[in-house]
Amino acid sequence: MQFDEIGGSAATSLEGHFLIAMPGIEGEVFARTVIYLCAHSANGAMGFIINKAQTTSFPQLLTQLGIVEHEGEIRMPSGGAEVSVCRGGPVEQSRGFVLHSVDYDSESTVAVDHEIALTPTTDILRAISQGIGPKTAIMALGYSGWAPGQLEEEIAQNGWLTCKADLSIVFSNELTDKYDRALGLLGIQQAFLNTEAGHA
Repeated sequence: MQFDEIGGSAATSLEGHFLIAMPGIEGEVFARTVIYLCAHSANGAMGFIINKAQTTSFPQLLTQLGIVEHEGEIRMPSGGAEVSVCRGGPVEQSRGFVLHSVDYDSESTVAVDHEIALTPTTDILRAISQGIGPKTAIMALGYSGWAPGQLEEEIAQNGWLTCKADLSIVFSNELTDKYDRALGLLGIQQAFLNTEAGHA
């Protein structure tokens, strides 16, 4: 999918929603994942896993990309003491994307909804390193994508739970807590979910 497909107007669009993996979902990549869905239309869907950490930290990434020479040069914006780097999904894993608050904008920035934007270029990394980036941000390497009708089929087969995304969960640096917190939005406890899944 291309980013210009973000912003579909379908009544059933799940843009700006969480996908929460059910216990029976196939594949280690998506086990116990929370995905923030940026695009969902008749053309397919795309989003980012927001609760699986990369081994590379944000400061390490900035030095590897040559944006700063030393980690000590990084000046984070006020309120943005840390930017988590997540394994966004199995597609284009060497490509970086930044989900962020809408107080930052550039030529390549795309609004996902009125509270979250997406920038897939290095200009935002440079801005963050200089202390002039968005107040809150999370970075993903790679993304998760679905062909037309594929996500709908997976949801119908009980592969995913869905709910409106919560910004405090999207941008939290406590990645390991996000799965339980997202389930909590639906009033579900993981232990109960596992028990029910065993009878599926």
